Amino acid sequence: MLSAQEAADLADRWFAARCAAEDVAIAIEEGAEHAELAALSKTLLELTREAERLR
Repeated sequence: MLSAQEAADLADRWFAARCAAEDVAIAIEEGAEHAELAALSKTLLELTREAERLR
């Protein structure tokens, strides 16, 4: 069971990951260059790894 603070922290990490996913989607729609997509994807991957970690 998570404490209230742990649950809030987890929600914050998932929110950051969702925002990063939206950034990737927007960049694709706008025809971003490969380098930008690679950087955004790396950030998304790091955030999702962090989000799945339970403290």
